[in-house]
Order: sequence, then C-alpha cells, then structure tokens
Amino acid sequence: MSEQHISRVLSKGWKFRSSGSTEWRSAKVPSEVHTELLRHERIPDPFVGLNELQCAWVAEKAWHYRTEFPTPSGVADHNGSNNSGDDTTRVDLVFEGLDTFATVLLNGVVILESDNMFLSHRVDVAGVIHRDRSNPNALEIVFAPAREEGLELVRAHPEHEFIVHQTEVSRGPVRKAQYHWGWDWGPLLLTCGPWRPVRLEAYRARIDDVRVDYDVDLSGEQPAVTMRITVAAVGWPGGAVGETRVAVSLDGERLYLSGALEAEDGAGGKETAWRYTSEEARIPNAKLWWPRGYGDQHMYRVRIQLIRHGIVLDDREHVYGFRKVELVQEADGFGQSFYFRINGVDVFCGGSCWIPADSFVSRITPDRYKRWIQMMAEGNQNMVRVWGGGIYESTAFYEACDELGMMVWQDFMFACASYPTYPSFLRSVEAEAHDNLQRIRRHPSVVLWCGNNEDYQLIERYNLEYNFDTDKDPQSWLKSTFPARYIYEHLLPGIVKVESPWTIYHPGSPWGNGRSTTLKVDPTVGDIHQWNMWHGDMRKYRERLSSPSPSLPPSLPHPFSQLDIKQDH
Repeated sequence: MSEQHISRVLSKGWKFRSSGSTEWRSAKVPSEVHTELLRHERIPDPFVGLNELQCAWVAEKAWHYRTEFPTPSGVADHNGSNNSGDDTTRVDLVFEGLDTFATVLLNGVVILESDNMFLSHRVDVAGVIHRDRSNPNALEIVFAPAREEGLELVRAHPEHEFIVHQTEVSRGPVRKAQYHWGWDWGPLLLTCGPWRPVRLEAYRARIDDVRVDYDVDLSGEQPAVTMRITVAAVGWPGGAVGETRVAVSLDGERLYLSGALEAEDGAGGKETAWRYTSEEARIPNAKLWWPRGYGDQHMYRVRIQLIRHGIVLDDREHVYGFRKVELVQEADGFGQSFYFRINGVDVFCGGSCWIPADSFVSRITPDRYKRWIQMMAEGNQNMVRVWGGGIYESTAFYEACDELGMMVWQDFMFACASYPTYPSFLRSVEAEAHDNLQRIRRHPSVVLWCGNNEDYQLIERYNLEYNFDTDKDPQSWLKSTFPARYIYEHLLPGIVKVESPWTIYHPGSPWGNGRSTTLKVDPTVGDIHQWNMWHGDMRKYRERLSSPSPSLPPSLPHPFSQLDIKQDH
C-alpha cells in the first residue's frame, strides 16, 4: 500500500508587475524579470547591439510576483497544531531559489525574508494556509533592487574596505550571481525573480536528506567499496515512530539494508526529526566511476523508502557513482606537481572554464545542459571548471557530467573581490555552503571544491594582510584587511569535511599553497591563471614565466556610472 506525500510545482497562474505599476502581466515561473519583460516586449533583446544599456532601468525597481493555489485535499483542519496525532498532514512551501532580496507573503502574512540567491528554503505554512478549499491561497514575492540593497550594506559596514574587480562595489556584500553586475565577457543585467521552482508539499512524513559515505579500497585484485547510508526524515510527533522502517537497495548488486529510525536528541513537538544510519556494507568487485577516456561511468541506484504500518509515506531514488580522488602535489626538480589521481590512475585533465550558459538561467533546459556537455566530450575534454562568479549549477548539469565522464572542478561563488566577514554575512555563506554541498555531493563527477576565483590575487595589488607561514589563527584573520581568508581557509574547508569528506578542497584558484597566490606568479607551484595566453604578453601557454604575469584583467569603467536610468512606461 502506498501513500506518498504530495509535491506539486506551482508553475501556473503567475503574474508580475513593477513597484511603480498597478498592471499585472502574466509570468512563467521559474523566471527572471527580464525574461518576462522580453516576452511582453517591454524591453529590447539585451544581447543585440547596445540594447543592454536600454535595459538598465529594470535593476532600479522592485518587482512583484503573485499567484493563487488551492489548499491540497486531505490537509487536516488542525490550524497548525498536532492534536490529530501522527496522522496530521504537514504543509510546506519550498522555494528552490529566490533572486535575491525577497519578501514572501502568503495570504498577506510574511512567511519568509531571504537575501541569498544560492539558498533554498522550506517554510511550514500549516498555520497560514486557508482551510476552506474553495478559498484560494494568495502567494506574493516582492524582490527589492539588488544594487540598492548592496550599496546600503556597504554603507552599513564601514569597517570593511569593499574591493571588487570588473564591476562596481555594490556586488561585494550581496550573495547573488556576481556576473549579473556585468563582466569582461558578458553584459550587465541585474535581474531578479523566482529563478528556480516553487513547490507546495503536503505530507505526514518525508525524507529530508540522504547521505552515502563510502571508501574505495584498491589494495586487492578488484576494487571494493565500503559504504554507510544515513537517512534524515521529518514527521510524526515524538513517540509515534512505531514500525517505521527505512529500506535501501542497490540495484544490480542486490544489496538490501533496513533499520528503524531513531528520534534525534532533543527532537519533539509537532514535527520530530528522525535519523537512520545503516551498518557498514561492503561491495566486493565494485564497478567504479571513471573520467572520460579512462573507463566507464558505472552508477548505482539507491532507493530509500519511509514505511509505517505497511504504508509507504515517502519514496526516493538517487544515482551514485563511487571513485577515489587524490590531488597529487609532490616536489621534484621542476617544482611541485598539481594533478589528479582517480582510482589510483594518474589522469591528464583538459577542459574548459564554465560560465553560466545564459544571463537568464531559468531558460537553460536539461537538454541544453546535456548538449553543452556532450559538445565538450566530443572535443576530447574531460574536465570542466564551474567558475566562482556564476551559480551552483542545476542538478541536470551535474547529471550530464556524471553520465559523460566529465570531471567537475567546482568553485564556491566568490570572484575577484575582497569579501566581508561580518556575522550575518558569514551565517549566510555557511548556510549556502551546507545547502549546496548536500545537493551536489552525490555526483561522482565533482572531484574538487575550490574556495574562490582570483580573490587571493588582490592581496599584493592592494597591499592586504596575508602571512600564510606565521599566522595560523583564524580569529586574527577576521581582523585583518583580508578577512575573507577566514572563509576560504577555515569556514569552507570545515564544511566540506563535514558534508563531503571524499572530495578534495582547494582554498582558491589560483593558489600556490600559500606561497604563490598573487601578482608574483610562480608557475612551479599550485595552479595558475595564465592571462598571457591572450592578454598582456600573449605568450604560448607552455612557456615558463620569467617575469610577473598580469593576474587580473584590467578593470573597466562600470556602466552604472555612465547611464541616466530610464523608467518603464
């Protein structure tokens, strides 16, 4: 018998308007406001000629999105209480991505305020949703202008010197795709909107997270994998667990694990957190995931079910690949190596730096992702670097990389700036890192997480404080003129160790183990960004550097300082 929880994407009936207008126009969610304005012919195509300049006014307004939806059938009339026991149906609104300063109202009540584009949110709305199914629920999201909010944050934190390259200072304190402020390769289009799906969920219990910890043993004639699976579940008041079971199976290997959920310490109230951790299970003669050109991309299907009294309340299936990754940095007569060893085999990495495939990422379909990665594979590439000025990519992107054997070097979303470390900023970054690591960590293609793109290269240019050899106190870094070192060398590596300990962490790109990170590039240690291939001296990429390389491209005048903002009519 099956009684899975309801999950419905709210994709219909959306409308939008600017803060200065009373006219609602139809919208398609997921969305960015520019895509809606294009559809209604309110702005010209920003990618034609200089039309980007004619769209600048969009960034100066607040934008409203609105829809209505009925209350799901079967939702008990408990008004948010748990009087009906373990059969109570919970109701959540899930926002997979809101760009960026968003205030969410349900039936006129503020249920969420968000200031981080990279975070997902789950909100319990049982106490706000209408109980009468004939009375639709009104959901409205108000997006404040990111540039204006960013400038206000700069003014609010005079203790930090906000240094940014490529763009103006307002992007520094804003957790939003940094390329939206424009870059040397793309237009300035400061958009906003519900850029990832909005879902309504109703359930009695649900799977909250699945984690598969594993180790690959290469010592025998055939590889073996030892694994442990942890399932976090939510639902049922304390003491109502009864016969609840979690069943896990790996198709093909005929491995079946089952066990009882246990309430977490301190859990209780109307919604209890439960956890199940399997015993260690060993897969002999395991089939491993290999990069393109070195073997096949074997993947295992893992199915997880929540069962109570014979009823399946939630059912998930994920695909996992097992591999062992090492970053080899050994000294020799030429310097220090920097290459990957996968499943005991040294691999040659050749590939591309990935910027978002569109300024408006809601337009990138899974098929587009697949075709882009397929094109890379056909060009004999086997690694892609997700650049820190963009986004944590769609699950479809990583699935395509898994399938096609494309290794992923994954940046955290920091690029070409000296970022602040005031408490609320750090809390937001911490939540962002946990959220995205939990979503992405199951993909075998992701072989490295990197702290940032080119942020260390600001140190010598602006004489910022950084002493890798003698200063090992993270708290002192917060008081320096380069406080973001705390993020890259303390906060983020700690989170990676907790959430994805089988993945390599690298503090920045380029980063030469604390010795070669800035304008005085040493090509014999760490990784470097060789701008001289197309900028500066324009040397051959194989040529060793005998003089400093221009590590950052020159900053360009920013369009915000040159334009009269045009208003919508």
